[in-house]
Formats: sequence, structure tokens, C-alpha cells
Amino acid sequence: MSEVLSGAGWMPFETRPVGPLGLIAMPGCEELGKKINKYLKDWREGIGEHNEDLYTFPGYNLDSFLLPVKCPRFGTGEGKGLLNQSVRGYDVYIITDVTAHQIHYNMYGNSVPMSPDDHYADLKRVIAAIGGKAYRITVIMPFLYESRQHRKSSRESMDCALMLQELSGMGVENIITFDAHDPRVQNAIPLTGFENFMPTYQMIKALCRAKSDLSIDKQHMMIVSPDEGALTRNIYYSSVLGLDLGMFYKRRDYSKVVDGRNQIIAHEYMGDKVRDKDIIVADDIIATGDSMLGLLKDLKRRHAKRIFIAATFCFFTNGVKAFDEAYKKGQLAGVLGTNLTYLAPEVRNAPWFIEVDMSKYMSYIIATLNHDHSLDGLISPHNRIKNLLEKYKNTGDC
Repeated sequence: MSEVLSGAGWMPFETRPVGPLGLIAMPGCEELGKKINKYLKDWREGIGEHNEDLYTFPGYNLDSFLLPVKCPRFGTGEGKGLLNQSVRGYDVYIITDVTAHQIHYNMYGNSVPMSPDDHYADLKRVIAAIGGKAYRITVIMPFLYESRQHRKSSRESMDCALMLQELSGMGVENIITFDAHDPRVQNAIPLTGFENFMPTYQMIKALCRAKSDLSIDKQHMMIVSPDEGALTRNIYYSSVLGLDLGMFYKRRDYSKVVDGRNQIIAHEYMGDKVRDKDIIVADDIIATGDSMLGLLKDLKRRHAKRIFIAATFCFFTNGVKAFDEAYKKGQLAGVLGTNLTYLAPEVRNAPWFIEVDMSKYMSYIIATLNHDHSLDGLISPHNRIKNLLEKYKNTGDC
């Protein structure tokens, strides 16, 4: 943890940590937690060689920054949070994946997969078990709980805003998320820290590493937004890559509501021609993937070359069979997705899937906050993207 991001690169910290660092990886986040812990330990060992005073700071000579916690369940499905060590004075970071449906618990003799509600309840139990003894609590929730229920349009609940207010009321000082469906939901907690990070740099780097024959210029590549809601993130991709932007407009039937949403009648394309160009389509979520599959067919009818989908959260709630078929037909060149949430083996092992590892980036965020440094350099990756593209252009590697 000896470095912080600046305009010139990663520079040594000049401050001591605000408190002993403690990581809590909630159920379903164990793999991600171990990767983050390894980066933090490696950086600590580097500090130990050059700054003995910082290395001996209380809590920094431990074998691991991971704190042991448990959330056992009773036979009725009720649960509790347990801490196996004191966290008094610690700077605690709790990592939780509310979509980790691979975790099960027993209720009345049945194995029940954990829902987002169950994960959120366990998070509150662990915060309650800390009991206000930690120096500071930061919750890292990559996929924001109920983030798609972020605004009220009729007589309905405001689940995401309510969650943020509950965590703030329990003493959480900072909430860190990634690619929030609508970051304006932070208005519900104006006096609590809320940071929304975008994985743009990591996405571009993963794509360049996976494909060595990309021509990133207006003649050979283009950005296409899948709908008006994703336009902002695609404008950013278009700006930093120097590419033209097109978009699809979803024409919906507002007279009917099916599965909580108005059905899409058609996708209308607006923008320059995509013929013989590689296409990058960026969005926050792939849920069922129906919209993306329709978009692939439409772009291929317009003679697009290769189509890459960049989605921060890849859930594939209906499975990956349709995407396998699209890949075999040549409609899909690849899907880039982060490991911020659970990736099913069928997704992770698919020939078209390109995993984007976010653990190092998350380690930088935690280390920076633990030293009370500014996050500006981590939030705005524009310069790093420019340097990456220059290196890729000159060497074909990144």
C-alpha cells in the first residue's frame, strides 16, 4: 500500500493509515476477498523494506487483513452475525455481493439459495455485530442492492434509497459501488460518503489483451449504445477512444406491463453506418440478455464486423445457451464482464467470455481510503486509458 495514483503514475503514500485495516468478505465474496488481501499484503511487504515505522503500525504485522466472520442460520431460516475477533479501532471494509445466488442455507430441511434480501440482511447483521467499535466502516457493494428500483413512478417502494439510509443510520461512513444504475440515488444520503466507480479502463485493457488485431480508429471501430439509458457510459467510451457513436432507441408498448416492465416492440437504430466495423456495446447489466441478442442480430443485418459487449455485471438469468448460439453463428465476438459479482462456471468458461479482474483496482481504492487520500485519480482514468492506447498502438500489447 505504498502507492497512490497521481497524474504521473503510482507515487508513495506520505501519510500513516487512519487505523488498522480490516477486510470482511461476506459469503459469496471469498475469492475476490482473497485476491484483494494478496495485493494489500504484497504492498505491505514492500513498505516493510523501506519504511519500518509504517510497517509496525498496529494491525499491519498480521498474516492477513481478512477478518473472520460467520452468519449462521437457524432451522427456521433466521440468522445472526458473528465476529471472531475484536475490531475496536479498525478501519473496516465490508465487501458484499448481493447477487451471489450460489450460496445456500438450510430452512425447514430444504436447501435455499440466498436472495439479495438475504445477503443484505447478513450485511446488517455483521454491522450490528461490530457494534460501533470500529473506527470507521466502509461498505463495498459492487452491485448496489435494489439499484434498478431507484425512483418512484407510482405507488411503489423506493428500496435502494431506503437501503442507503439504513446503512447510514447504522454508522456506515462510506458506500462504494460500481457502475450504479442511476448514481443520483445517492441524494438519499447527502451527508454520507458515496463513490461510484466505472470499470472503463479495465474493460478496455482486457479487450486489448484478448484481441491483438484491433484497429481503434473511426475507420475500423465504432461505439453503439444499446438504449438511451446507457448513453452516458457509451459517450465516455466514444470520447476516450476517439470513435463515432451510434445508439438504439427502444420502442416500448406502454399499454402493457409484463414481469414488471413495458415490453420492447422494436429497436430503432440512429447513427453512422456500421458496415465492416468492429462494434463495442457498453451497458451496466446483462440480465436475461434478450435485448442484447436482438441488438446483435440487428447490427449483423447492417453488416457489422465483430461485436463486443462490455457489461459490468453479467448475470445471464436465463442461462447462456442463446449466447452460445449467437457466438457459433458469428453474431457475437465476445462479452467482457467483471468479477465484481458471482460468475457461474458456464459463463466463466464460455469461449466468448472475457473476464475483467477488478481485484487490483479495488485494492488501490481500499489502500487509498485507508490512508485518507483523494480518490480523484482512481475515479478519472482518462490519462491511463490514453497511455494504454498509445502502448497498444505501438506494440500491440498492453
